[in-house]
Amino acid sequence: MEATGTDEVEKIKSKFMSAWHNMKYSWVLKTKTYFSRNSPVFLLGKCYHFKTDESGELSTDGSNFDKINTEISGNVEEFRKDFISRIWLTYREEFPQIKGSALTTDCGWGCTLRTGQMLLAQGLMLHFLGRAWVWPDALDIDNSDSESWTAHTVKKLTASFEASLTAEREPKILSNHHQGTLKRNCDDSEMRNEVYHRKIISWFGDSPLAAFGLHQLIEYGKKSGKIAGDWYGPAVVAHILRKAVEEARDPELQGVTVYVAQDCTVYSSDVIDRQCSFMDSGKADTKAVIILVPVRLGGERTNMDYLEFVKGILSLEYCVGIIGGKPKQSYYFAGFQDDSLIYMDPHYCQSFVDVSIKDFPLESFHCPSPKKMSFKKMDPSCTIGFYCRTVQDFEKASEEITKMLKSSSKEKYPLFTFVKGHSRDYDFASSPLREENDLFSEDEKKRLKRFSTEEFVLL
Repeated sequence: MEATGTDEVEKIKSKFMSAWHNMKYSWVLKTKTYFSRNSPVFLLGKCYHFKTDESGELSTDGSNFDKINTEISGNVEEFRKDFISRIWLTYREEFPQIKGSALTTDCGWGCTLRTGQMLLAQGLMLHFLGRAWVWPDALDIDNSDSESWTAHTVKKLTASFEASLTAEREPKILSNHHQGTLKRNCDDSEMRNEVYHRKIISWFGDSPLAAFGLHQLIEYGKKSGKIAGDWYGPAVVAHILRKAVEEARDPELQGVTVYVAQDCTVYSSDVIDRQCSFMDSGKADTKAVIILVPVRLGGERTNMDYLEFVKGILSLEYCVGIIGGKPKQSYYFAGFQDDSLIYMDPHYCQSFVDVSIKDFPLESFHCPSPKKMSFKKMDPSCTIGFYCRTVQDFEKASEEITKMLKSSSKEKYPLFTFVKGHSRDYDFASSPLREENDLFSEDEKKRLKRFSTEEFVLL
C-alpha cells in the first residue's frame, strides 16, 4: 500500500509538472517569429532569400503575405515547408512507465535527450530520405491557428491521444484534406518516402521497444551514472546516442553508425574503421556515419568569435544540427539569420502517441513555427553533428570543415580538429570490445563523468 501511495504521489507530481511547463512554455508556440526581408535564412545547409525592395520584417506564419510579391511569398512557403518537415520531439506525458521509476513524463528534465533525438532524427532523414525531401502535408498543419494554437492544443492532443488508444485510423483534429492524403494516388517514390518518414518517427516513440525512444536512451544513460529524472548535458547525450545506434537491431539501421569525437578531436582512421566495418547481414560494405563533436564555445559565456564558425557549420547540407540551448534550457539549433539562431524547442509537453498503430497521427511530431534566439544568449556547451554517407564524403567534409575551423579561429587552437590516424596512435586507450553488461569503457565513463560535472544544468 505504501508503494502504491508513493506511485500516486509521483503521478500527481508529474501531472503538476506537465501543467506547469505547459503554462510556462505555451507562449513560445503562441509568439510569432519575425524574419528580416533583407538577409538570407539558412536551414541545415539550405539558403532562402526573402529579399524585397521594402525594408522591415516578415512573419513566417503567412499573416502578411498579401503585402509581398508572389516570388518572395513562394520562397517563404518553401522555407516553412522545409522547416515543418524536420522531426520535432518534445516533452511527452502519460507514456508507459520508465523502468526503475514511477515517471510517465519527462517534463522538467528530458529536454537535452529530446534535442539529441531531433539531431539523430535529422541524420536518419538524410540517410533514408535525402536533404531535398519535404513532407507533402507540411503546409496542411493549420498555421492560421498560430496565434490560437496553444488555446486549442489540449483539445487537439486529447484527440490525438484518444486515437492512439483506440487505434482509430485518423484523429479528430485532421481535416478532410488529411483524410484523403493516404488515399491519393502516389508514385512508388512518394510511397517509399512516406513509409520511411513514419518509420523514422516510430524509432523515437515513447515506449520501451522503440530503438531511440526515451526509455532506451535512459537505459544507456544508466551506464554513465544517469537515471530517469536527472539532467543530461549535450556531451553525455552524444555518447548515449552512439550506444543506442550501436545496439539497434532493426536491419534498416545496420547501415548507420555514430562516432563521438574524443576531447575535441576527430580521429579520421577511427571514423573510417567504423564506416568500413562488416554489416550484420554478412556482406562487407561501408556504413554512413553521424559524427558528433561535443565542444565549448567559450568559458562561462559563449565567445562571439565563434559566431561565424557556427553559421558556417549550419550552412553545410551535411550538418544535422546542434544540441545546445541557453542556460537551463536545451534547444535543437537548425539554422540562422544574421546573428540569430533558428531552433526547435522541446519544452512543450504533449500527449503520448502510440506509434505502433497503423497511420498514427503525425501532426505533433512537426513544429508549426520556427523560433529565433540571439547567438550571444547561447550556452557555450553544445554538441555539433554531421552526416557522411560514404568514406569519400567524410574525407571531403573533414577537409572543408578544417578550412572553416582555421579561417574562423582567432585563437591559437581551433574549436576542434581532424587528425589522421587512430586515437591509439596518440596514446589514447582504444575502446575495448563491447561486453554485454558493460556498454561504456572505463575511459568513456571517466570522460562522461567529467562532462557531467562540467556542463550546465538543463531544466
